[in-house]
Formats: sequence, C-alpha cells, structure tokens
Amino acid sequence: MSTSINRRNFMVTASTGAAVLGSTLAGCSDASARPAEFKYGVASGDPLADRVILWTHAKIADSTDPVGMSWQVAGDSAFSSIVGSGRVGTSEATGFTAKVDASGLSAGTTYFYRFIDDAGVVSPVGTTRTLPAANTSSVSFAVFSCSLYSEGFFNTYDAASKSDAQFAVHLGDYLYEYGADPKQFGNTDAVKLGRVTVPANDMVSLSDYRTRYALYRSDASLQALHAKMPWITVWDDHEFANNAYVGGAENHNPATQGDWITRKNIAARAYHEWMPIRTPDAANLLKIYRSFDFGSLFSLHMLDTRIEGRDRQYDSYGDADGGLARYGTALASGTDASHRMISSAQQTWLTEGLKKSGAVWQFLGNQDIMAKMWFPASVLQVAATGGDPSVAIGDYLTAKATRAAAGAGALTPTQTALLNPAVNPRLPYNLDSWDGYPSNREAVLQAVKAQGKKLVALSGDSHNAWFANLTTLAGEKVGVEFAGSSVTAPGFESAGLGGLARIDDLNYSDSIRRGYLLMTVTAAAVKGDFVFVSTVKSTTYTTAVGKSVTVTASGAVSYV
Repeated sequence: MSTSINRRNFMVTASTGAAVLGSTLAGCSDASARPAEFKYGVASGDPLADRVILWTHAKIADSTDPVGMSWQVAGDSAFSSIVGSGRVGTSEATGFTAKVDASGLSAGTTYFYRFIDDAGVVSPVGTTRTLPAANTSSVSFAVFSCSLYSEGFFNTYDAASKSDAQFAVHLGDYLYEYGADPKQFGNTDAVKLGRVTVPANDMVSLSDYRTRYALYRSDASLQALHAKMPWITVWDDHEFANNAYVGGAENHNPATQGDWITRKNIAARAYHEWMPIRTPDAANLLKIYRSFDFGSLFSLHMLDTRIEGRDRQYDSYGDADGGLARYGTALASGTDASHRMISSAQQTWLTEGLKKSGAVWQFLGNQDIMAKMWFPASVLQVAATGGDPSVAIGDYLTAKATRAAAGAGALTPTQTALLNPAVNPRLPYNLDSWDGYPSNREAVLQAVKAQGKKLVALSGDSHNAWFANLTTLAGEKVGVEFAGSSVTAPGFESAGLGGLARIDDLNYSDSIRRGYLLMTVTAAAVKGDFVFVSTVKSTTYTTAVGKSVTVTASGAVSYV
C-alpha cells in the first residue's frame, strides 16, 4: 500500500473504553444519544474497482437499544478530503453489526474509513483499497486458513499486517465450532495460554455463533489485520461444523443439536453478520461463490466446496477402512460421476467465469486441497496406526531413486513390491478433499484445459503447506496449487508425512510450521512465499520464508 494505518495508534484506540474511543466531533453529536462501544474494531472486504464493503460492531453498554451512525471514507487519515459518507444503523436484529457498500470510489486507490455514532463517538480508523485498474503491473495479497483461537496466538495475522500485502484472502475455518472441553480438538493449551473458548459448548444457536465470532474478533492481531486491508473470504466446514456437507456434518448430532438445516442457516446468518462480505443473493445466504477481477492480471474465483453442493463424504459413514473401499467401488463402477464437490450450477458459473475472463491468470479461492494427494499404502498404514511413517517414507523414496538412477533391475524384491501399484497402491489420504470427488475435479480441470487458461488454485483446510501440480486423471498438467499452512491449527507434526514432497504431483511441503502465503502476481509470473511464524504458543515470535515458489507464464517453476 502507498499509505498505511499506524498500527500502534489503532490498537490503542481499539482497546480503550467508549469514553475515550475517539473524540466527539463538534456539531455532529446528539446530546440525547447514549455513546456506543466499538469493541471489535472495523473491517472492510469484497473490494471492487469502484466500491468496498465497510463493517463495524457498535453497541451501547448494558443496552439492547439500536445504534445510529454515520460513516465516512476519505483519501487521507485526517479525513480532510471525504469522498463518501452516509448513514447506517445497527440493532439486536443483526447482533449489533453493521455493513455499508461504499461506492463511487476510484480504482486501485487506498482509502481511510470510520464510523461515528450519534453521540459523537468515533470508531477506530481503518484502511482499505479498491481493486486495481486494467493497467496495473503487480498485486500482492496474503492467504490464510484455519485459525483456531484456543490452539495459540494469532501471530500469523500479526506478521501479515507488517507485510507488503495489499489484500487478504481467507479460505475458511475463520473460526471453529468446538466448545471448551479440554478433550476436544485444539484445547490442550487453552487454559495455559488464556485462550479458552466461549461459549463452553459447541456452537449451535445464533447466540452461540455470535458469541464465538465476538471472541475471535476481540483478538488484537485479528482486529489490526482487518483494519489494515480489505479481506475476501469464504467459509469452510468449521464455520458450521466439522466435515460439513449439504445434508449434515460429522460433528452434528441431530439428537442433541437439533435440525441440521436450521443450524446451517443460523451459521450462515452469523457469518454474513460478522464478515465484511458482499452478499451475492440476499434471499439465499448459503450462496457465496463470487469472482473478483484484479485488473488484467488475474481473476479470483471464490468457490464454495463445502456447503452449497457437496455430497456426503465417503469417509463419514464409519467404515473401518476410512471409506477407501466405498471410494474405490464408486470410482471403478462409474457411480462417482454423480458424486459432487460443487453443484452443477456452481460448476457452470465457474466455467463461464473462466471463459469470460480476459486476465492473464485464473485463480481459484478454494477451501480444500485440489491436487491429487495419493500416498503409498505402506506409508498410510503406518500413519493410521499412530506410528512414525518416516522410515516407510524413506524406503519408498529410496526405491524410486534407485529405479530412476539404475533401472528396475537394481531394485531389491522389497523395493520392487513398494513400487508395484498392485501390491502397494497409491491412495488418497483425505477423502474430504477433492480427492474424494475425482470426477467432479476432472470436469473442472478439463474445462480449464479446453479453454487454455493459466490456472492457479489457492487452497486451505489441511493445516499444512503444499505446492503441487494440478493434473488430470490421465496425468496431464493443467495448473498448479499453492496450499497454505494454518494460522494456528495443528498439522501433520505427529504424523510426519511432510517428507512425501516430490512424490507424484507434490513438489514441496512443510507439515510442521504455521503461517500464511504471500502471493505476488505480475503478467510474467506468480510468486508464492510460504511465510512461517516460529511459534503460536507465545506472542514473542520470529518469521521466516520456508520456500519461495515462482511460476512463470510459460509454466516454468523455480524454488528458492
């Protein structure tokens, strides 16, 4: 950005009480109005070339009275050149959240914005930016996923707020539905870290979801990053419940948690209340797939691979083998062709969007790993039983290297068996990802291939960092995938599967560190920096780039 908010001043403002949250603007206050609190800061999102969504939460302490506000957008932090303003109200009906679609802005421009309640209390000031004009030469943005509050501190967000990123893209699991039970996922260190989840139960009711969003948005690092740049977001499963699909979720029990459709609609409502998202269809809050054009450089197509059209996963039936037999039977019989990750309507929308875009690059903002993550059964068997698969990984890689260097005749009988797919087949490790919906994935990749587009998938969900080729079932490369690590949620640290880099389509992985992706896009190349933080268990941390991967427009890939 050409200008940026002073982060220290913002945090001082955001953490103070209503009495000192901001100055009272002369001539703008209503003496009869009671002051509100802006406890959760401000945010912006879904930028277009001429507009952006502005968000805040305003509530009068110990009151359920509605709050009236004005909003302002300016070209300078002193608000001496106001370019947009208006009125907005908030009330209990929206959980005291408020959103404004500020229009009439100029492309590729940095703006400052704020809210002022009718008592004259001023919100924290945020910085936002519109999408660039067609002639832009470079765009940088940060990519996040899987931010589990109880697992650790949001150092990843803090690090990104100090980066050169102009935009933020969050690919889902912005929050998690689990309660505070120490036995539940991610709660081992919660008490020690002072990050115990509220409410104490899993999110089910509207009040539950709103309270959990408020908890996350009380985090100083998250508030700062929201105030620093506009966000483009999409949900994954944990904004609803673990391993969700159209008709249910692994972590939803109708006997104790009620009707799934009711819970799903409640979760979607809370998401639209608390996130700075422009709702594509006000009559259908479950439809959030949408596209953004970053000048002539790239189009970003934000998919919903979770809620809108996903059929039940093969591995959620309680099969002893994790659903692999069910998966194999469906794939071999051809019935998998009707097993969908996204609906036919969304697939048509995506295909048409790719066709219409004249940008150099086509990006998919995608929740789940899209590349084929097929691991040798010899490795998965060890990992599935809780063992350390590093030896099995080493044996497999050694066999591959031996065959490549000296031919099949140099292999031992054991190595020959390891490389024989009939004896040691390669199997998908995660049927909740696109690997569990191979025919649907194939249809998307074939559409990209037919159109000759330069494809880059951005993916989350796995809690690990990956860079992989996107290939058809026949093995033809169609694009690449940058999959970022998590903000805090633990990855494969205990399983030790990170050594599988350079098996088939996987070219780089880091299964130990938490962090984000910093993407830089030009017409000539896409560069992805895998940025990691040294810890999430302390607010004192360092950052490091684990790998920089550059993909040129001609398809060449380099690693630093």
